[in-house]
Amino acid sequence: MISRAVRRLVYAIVGVVVLGSALGSATVLAQRRGGFGGGFGGRNRREAIRPNTPYDGRFTFVRVRYGPDYGYVSQGLPWSHDYPAGEQHFMKILNELSYLNPHTEETNILTFDDPALFRYPVAYLCEPGGWTMSDQEAASLRTYLQKGGFMIVDDFRMQHWGNFETQIMRVLPEARIYDLDINNPIFHAFFEIKTLDVPQYYDPPPAIFRAIYEANDPSKRIMVMINYNTDISEYWEWSDTGLKPIDESNEAYKLGVNYIIYGMTH
Repeated sequence: MISRAVRRLVYAIVGVVVLGSALGSATVLAQRRGGFGGGFGGRNRREAIRPNTPYDGRFTFVRVRYGPDYGYVSQGLPWSHDYPAGEQHFMKILNELSYLNPHTEETNILTFDDPALFRYPVAYLCEPGGWTMSDQEAASLRTYLQKGGFMIVDDFRMQHWGNFETQIMRVLPEARIYDLDINNPIFHAFFEIKTLDVPQYYDPPPAIFRAIYEANDPSKRIMVMINYNTDISEYWEWSDTGLKPIDESNEAYKLGVNYIIYGMTH
C-alpha cells in the first residue's frame, strides 16, 4: 500500500511540473509579477497577503505571522518564506494522497493570539530565528497546544536555535525538547521514512528533528514538531521548477504528509 502511495506521490509531483509547463507564458508572467510566493523574481518582491478563506470545516493550511502586519509578504519577512507556492503545492500533494480534502489554493495567515486559530488543528511556523511574541500571543499559543493543537516549525539553522528556544520557553516554561530518531511514530504515520539523513536544499547536513511532547512524556502526543537546520518547505515551493531532483522533493513531501496525518490523528 505504501509503495503504491509513493508512486502516486511521484506522479502527483510530475503532474505539478506538467501543469507548470502547460500554463506556459502565463505562469512565467505571474512569477515575474510576484504572483507566486516563490516564483523567479517574485521571491524578493513585495506581494499582498491574500485574504483568508472563511472557515468551512475543510483542512486549511495555516501559516503563522509574527511581528507587525505590513499587509504584504517578501523575502525580508522571514515568517512568509515560501508563501504561497509552498503550501499550495503541498496541499495539492496531500489532496492526491488522502481523503482529507484540503483547500489547495486558499491558505490562511493568522497570529497566535487570533481566536480563529483554535478552529485549525495544525499551524505552521517558518523561520523562528526572528520569531517574537507578545505575552498575549505566548499565552494563546500555550492554550492552543494544550487543547490539542499541533505546531510544525520549519526553516531555521544553527544560529537561530537560541531565539527559538527563548520564545518557546515563554510558551511552555516547563518543556523539555527531545531529539527524535527514525523509530519515532511520526516518521511512520503514513509513509515509512527510511532515514533522517534527508536531502538539504542549502543547509549543511545534518538535519535535526526535535519535538516537545504533551506533559513532557514521550508516550504521549507531540505538540511541537521541530525541523531544525533544514528547510523542507523550500522543496515544496520549488517542486514545480525542476531545480531539484524529484526524489529529493518527494522526501520533503513525505515528511510533510506524515506531519499532517500525525497531527490530525493524535
